[in-house]
Amino acid sequence: MARGQQKIQSQQKNAEKMAKLKKGQSHDQKKAAQAALTYKCTVCMSQMPDPKTYKQHFESKHPKNPLPDCLKEV
Repeated sequence: MARGQQKIQSQQKNAEKMAKLKKGQSHDQKKAAQAALTYKCTVCMSQMPDPKTYKQHFESKHPKNPLPDCLKEV
């Protein structure tokens, strides 16, 4: 095992490495989540991941409005 100065250097190096990993993960998850939301409601501008969810949202939240053309096929 390393002792003294080597141990301190190893701990500092490991702490920096872990900090970089932790910092990088949060940004990647946010970007991935945002990229997954591809459909946007024309009325309320909320975002949905797929057309099935979008259609369910539109039928339940905006029943008086006509269904958009992209959802008629789903």
